[in-house]
Amino acid sequence: MNKKTIKSLVRRYIPVFITIALAVVSSVQCFAQSSKKSSSDSEQYLQVIEELYQYIQNNYVEEVDPQKLYEGALRGMLNSLDDPYSEYLDQNDWRSITDTTSGSFGGVGLSISKPNESTPEKPAYVDVIAPIDDSPGAKAGIQPGDKIIKIGNVDTTTITMEEVLSLLRGPKGTTVKITILRGKNMVFDVTLTRAIIENPTVKYGMIGSTGYIRLSSFSGTTTARFQEALDSFQSQGYKSLIIDLRNNGGGLLQTAVNIADKFIDDGTIVATKSRISYENSVFYARKKNTVVKNIPVIVLINEGSASASEILAGALKDAKVAYLVGANTYGKGSVQIPSQLLNNDGFKITVARYYTPSDVNIDKTGIPPDREVLYPEFTEEDDAVYLKLIEDDVISKYVENHPNMTEADIAAYAETLYKTYKLELRFLRKMIRNEVYRTKPAMLYDLDYDIQLNAALEILEKEDVNKLIKNSKTLKQLENAKLLKEKSR
Repeated sequence: MNKKTIKSLVRRYIPVFITIALAVVSSVQCFAQSSKKSSSDSEQYLQVIEELYQYIQNNYVEEVDPQKLYEGALRGMLNSLDDPYSEYLDQNDWRSITDTTSGSFGGVGLSISKPNESTPEKPAYVDVIAPIDDSPGAKAGIQPGDKIIKIGNVDTTTITMEEVLSLLRGPKGTTVKITILRGKNMVFDVTLTRAIIENPTVKYGMIGSTGYIRLSSFSGTTTARFQEALDSFQSQGYKSLIIDLRNNGGGLLQTAVNIADKFIDDGTIVATKSRISYENSVFYARKKNTVVKNIPVIVLINEGSASASEILAGALKDAKVAYLVGANTYGKGSVQIPSQLLNNDGFKITVARYYTPSDVNIDKTGIPPDREVLYPEFTEEDDAVYLKLIEDDVISKYVENHPNMTEADIAAYAETLYKTYKLELRFLRKMIRNEVYRTKPAMLYDLDYDIQLNAALEILEKEDVNKLIKNSKTLKQLENAKLLKEKSR
């Protein structure tokens, strides 16, 4: 490429680059100036960016693709925020967001996040927030808290989040191998067959006299489906209610507010706070309750409950209308807005934070349950046995040769497996059941394995749940107690 061509490219791309930079700085107001910074400071920074861009184009030892500089500048600005939810989105990533929002896309069905910075002490692996119901990831037994350390032969610490998404997604029926790190030492490979991911948001049914609703996400249709579940329970004379938010990675804020409004008489449901005035909002209850008054309500949460599900859980806890059972939630208390740039790529950045009715932001800390119920952790010996079981691949082969297995068949085969693989029988039955249901719709609940759901049912049966709710602490009270404890040390 000659100098004349380079100059032509510079003239062509610098205006685009500066226009995009100005769009980022001004139009979208994402990089609005601090009150302590003058406009001349911003102009100077933009001038420096332009001068550096020109200098690289004219003097670097090799020719440089202008798009590479442009993307590098945007990624650098967004990475400097040290926020895992603020990121540059190239054209493929922008299309992926559109596909995801529409509720149907080709992939493996995992809600994930990834740190921007990788260190030897804390490698930037891909964190699994939650698998989507009935997805390849869920049916393969991938769990919240697992880390994807490789996709194929690619070390995930060496690639960006957008590259991760590009590798995981693909045409229906194609396969992708991922390497999972579970806990500190358990490492194993899983091959997933991509599918069209259609995320069902509401599933429900009766467990005795208890209405059970499982929410996998919050979409535009979730509120109506939730009300449908309540109407069904009402017709069957339900005496108590369980809302299962485990592995719910979030969704639409307004949907979470609408569902909370069915329980809360008055006051704040959630507030968003930002230094941008129009992002400051307070969502109030509108006294449109549709839940039977004083009915005992338990909400199941775990480390896969994030964002909008934390809004709902936090609102019901602070309003003292529900009792939380399970494990501490993920801790995503921030609001992101995706914005498209001039050339069909885009970005998303955090513009506000959520605050519960008692004025607590749970970002990076999560919401603790009122009653903690945890699954037992594997010992090092358990890890080794589990890895051997995965490598031997005996379960899939057995299920393939024994179609239409019943629960009795599952229990019998678990006893046989236990002779070689000394893992808890309940866990072995779960692994077999996962394989049996790999090509079938997921079960609504699994009382044989689900100790958290069983704990909730036992609390409803044996304890005064409304009294437990009344005596529970709000998130602000818990926060103040924690601060007081730290000060007394």
